[in-house]
Amino acid sequence: MTWEHLKPGSSPVDWCEGNYKISNNIAEFVNTFSNVLFVLLPPILIHLFKEYARLVNPGIHVIWVLLIIVGLSSAYFHATLSLIGQLLDELAILWVFMAGFSLFFPQRLFPKYCRGNRKEFAKLMFYFALGGTFLSVWKPIINAFALMALGIPTMMLLYKELQRVKCPRVRRLGIRCTAVWLVAVFCWINDRMFCDTWSAINFPYLHGFWHIFIFIAAYTVCVLFAYFAVESEKPQKIPVLKYWPKNSFEFGIPYISIKHSTEEKKGDI
Repeated sequence: MTWEHLKPGSSPVDWCEGNYKISNNIAEFVNTFSNVLFVLLPPILIHLFKEYARLVNPGIHVIWVLLIIVGLSSAYFHATLSLIGQLLDELAILWVFMAGFSLFFPQRLFPKYCRGNRKEFAKLMFYFALGGTFLSVWKPIINAFALMALGIPTMMLLYKELQRVKCPRVRRLGIRCTAVWLVAVFCWINDRMFCDTWSAINFPYLHGFWHIFIFIAAYTVCVLFAYFAVESEKPQKIPVLKYWPKNSFEFGIPYISIKHSTEEKKGDI
């Protein structure tokens, strides 16, 4: 790496939004500030998941912190279009995936040599993350597509886990999460592949909508897998899907509350 890679415009990736159209100091204004949810919502999630972290796994907070880093890195990348910004953005996303797999990937699907040991599986994910980091530095241009591809097995695993769940509220959240993910992918593909078409109607901002929808899908996936992890691997505890600020409506910020198996399970309606 050289100082050249810090320069604005040094990245080979440029999105559909016109550069420096709104601000003389920010390359892609909408794409930069559409990352705001990555910064604002994780602190709320850290608060809502305090009980989960205490009773199940404190590693859940790593996910929320990494999402903040993703948002800040993405904002820096779109503000500067520098190669360093691109690498920071992609590496942050990669480590979110690896951290999520380490925490939530079902033990019954572990490779045999992990022997159901989550620490061993986490080591494997760490090695994958290191390999991906090297790839990001070596061939940055292919990483955006490679990282997009990781979403497909994640959503396939989500579908498989939802088949095992009896709670209608969890299934409904899974359906909404999948729909939001599909809308996000639609925005990413159209911004990347059909920029001329969207620019012709003066709407080159789909990548900004990708940021919004993919954040919603990403944290919702984490909430669902946090539920699955307790249900399948912590038989002495009962996960309950709730919504903040008002649990009676399935609208707001979903999170997981924990009850002991001797307590009555409430809220799963």
